[in-house]
Order: sequence, then structure tokens, then C-alpha cells
Amino acid sequence: MPEIIAQLWQAREQAKADGNQPLSQALKIMMNSFYGVLGSTGCRFFDPRVCSSITLRGHQIIQRSRDWIVQQGYQVIYGDTDSLFIWLENEVDHPQAVAIGHSLAAELNRWWQSTLRDEMSLTSRLEVEFETYYSDFLMPTIRGSSEGSKKRYAGVIQSERQGQMVEALVFKGLETVRADWTDLAKAFQQGLYRRVFKRESYRDYITDRVNDLLQGRLDGQLVYRKQLRRELHEYQKTSPPHVKAARYLRAVSGKTLGRGDGIDYIVTVNGPEAIECQRSRIDYQHYIDKQLKPIADSILVFIDDGFERIVDQQMRLLP
Repeated sequence: MPEIIAQLWQAREQAKADGNQPLSQALKIMMNSFYGVLGSTGCRFFDPRVCSSITLRGHQIIQRSRDWIVQQGYQVIYGDTDSLFIWLENEVDHPQAVAIGHSLAAELNRWWQSTLRDEMSLTSRLEVEFETYYSDFLMPTIRGSSEGSKKRYAGVIQSERQGQMVEALVFKGLETVRADWTDLAKAFQQGLYRRVFKRESYRDYITDRVNDLLQGRLDGQLVYRKQLRRELHEYQKTSPPHVKAARYLRAVSGKTLGRGDGIDYIVTVNGPEAIECQRSRIDYQHYIDKQLKPIADSILVFIDDGFERIVDQQMRLLP
């Protein structure tokens, strides 16, 4: 089995070198599946000790790698199952940061090679890679802790395209990548985070979006899209908004949706209504309170500001 993993690993390295991303991803999934199948009683090689060992060694690799990086004088601000985030406290430009990342990865690989050889008489198959440098970065902390919340962050990355450096916002686990948030929320978060990261004026942007919303200029961005996971009659104890919208659609048009069907709806002053038979006025306050405000406060808290403060000040200036 180790030989099979080694063959798959070599094939994946070749796929990555060839720029064949689909093949690389497929091989990665095949390699990862060994963990799952060895923990399944249906596998002839089933052994819970193997799965426990994989989990234990994974944690150990991350923890010891973190300790080694700290010994090199760097601060590790977050780590998960397969990655570590390092804060470069000193002012560095993009080329310098990338050089530090590649250097740390190479040195850490050499350390693991010697450590595994000396402690366990094993040849290291581990390959740590430098992945990304974020010129700006935000990771909300766990409530009541200074540690980062699991896999929730946003940052600005730079890459070279046609000889020029371009920037892109990356979100992980935040609203812009959630399927149950509206286009309004995603666009608002992109615009707000970009302005805060770039130290640009963000207050006018917030008030402009609120005014545009109230004037009906953003109505096309207010649609929620959700899938029914059960039949309508099976929702007994709770009735989520998309279920209410589906029932409204059935009552108004006679159209019945079932498990697996998607529903597009708007929140109105009379509750959720399917967009194809919307009759009531849009509840703009709902979108302010449930879409714009949470996104704004998630980043404004770090710069001693707040959504309500900004909007209230603007409203007081209106004639």
C-alpha cells in the first residue's frame, strides 16, 4: 500500500508540473480515500489503529512544524489540518515575503528528513510547500479567545499576469462564499473589505449601498436561493424561510416543489415570497439588518467603527 501511495504521489506531481489541475485533483482524492477506506469495516484491510495513527501523525506534523517555525523567530497565528499561517511582523514587500516562504518550506522539509531518519529510521515522504502570501489579512478570532476561528479568513493576494502584478480578494468560510447569502451580501462584502484593506474611504460606500437599497436600485441582488432537503409536508417542527416561500408558491400558483428542488425567493413585509409570484413590498429593513450589518460589523470592529454608527450619522445629515 505505501508503494501504491508513492506511485499516486509521483503521478500527481507530474500532473501538477504539466498544469493538469483536474488530474491532479483526481489523484489527490484517490490518495485521501485511503484514509476513509481503511476506517471502513467493508475494507479487507480495515484497522482502526491505522486511521488513528494517520490522525495522530497529522496533528503531530502540524504541531512540530509550528514549533520549528517559532524557533526560527516567526509567529504562527493559525494552523489547521494541513496548513500553518505565519505572520511576518517586519515590513516586507511581495518578493521578499515569497522568498521567505519558499526558504522556510525548504528548510522545514530538510528538518523533517533528518528528524524522521534519526528518530524513526524512516525516509521522509513529506513535502511542505509554500502556498500563498497575503499582503493584507483578516481572521476573526474565536469568541473569548485570541486564536483564529477555524477556516474563516479573508485576504489580498498578488499574482503576476502578463508581466503585471494584479491583486485579488480571497474569502474562506465567510459570507461571500456561502450559497445561502444574496448577491447583495457578496458584492457588499467584496467592496467593503477591499476598501478597508486598502485604507480607502469606506463610510460613504456603506451609506451609498444603504441608500441604493432603500431606493430600489439593488432589487436584482436580493434573491435568496435555497434547496429543499425534504418534502414540504415533512417540515413539521420548523418552517425555514425557503419552505415558507415554497408553500406560498403552492398556495398562489398551485406549483408544488419537492425534495431537491430549488426555490428563489424575496423577503417581503409579509414574509418570504417566491419571486415568480411576489405580490408584497420588499422588506428592505430585513436586508439591512440581516445582510449588510453583519458583514460590515465583522470587519469594522477591528478598526473601532460600526455599521449603525455610520448609518445613523448619515441619516441625521439628511434634510
